[in-house]
Amino acid sequence: ETVISSETENISNDADDDFRQQISEFETQLAAANKEIAKLKDGFLRAKAEVENVRRIAGEENLKAKKFAVENFAKDLLAAKDSLEAALNAKEQTIENFYNGVDLILKQLNAAFEKNNLLEVNPINQEKFNPNYHQAIQMVPSAEVAKDCVISVLQKGYLIADRVLRPAMVIVSAGNPEGTSQ
Repeated sequence: ETVISSETENISNDADDDFRQQISEFETQLAAANKEIAKLKDGFLRAKAEVENVRRIAGEENLKAKKFAVENFAKDLLAAKDSLEAALNAKEQTIENFYNGVDLILKQLNAAFEKNNLLEVNPINQEKFNPNYHQAIQMVPSAEVAKDCVISVLQKGYLIADRVLRPAMVIVSAGNPEGTSQ
């Protein structure tokens, strides 16, 4: 009986040692996992803060860009305004001087438009109507101009960086009034 109890005790002690060793290994693994979780959590919080900073800075830059987007264009228009004021303040105007002044102002405006990528949409007669760039104000029958082509331009249109700022207002041909093909 003593031998059995000694063997049982040895088995029990061996089992306890194995169990303790497993617990120790699990605790070590748990500590390593908790350390890795803390490291990942710290990395996540830093990445989240960085994203928030980038978003905030981008928002501020976007506001500045909107606020000052027209600054260069406005500077280019100042020369035309100065010329208009000078023309109005001139004491002895002749029609020729007035015409030359207005022509100079138009050149200044055209230069400012070109420099700032503001392009004119002025369809020539008989150009095909394009709803992306033209606004048809009226359609009229025409034996001379093909159907869906511009007959005349009432108001020029403008593009800014390939985007329609204002479509050209046009009169478009409805085709031959008799209905015969052209």
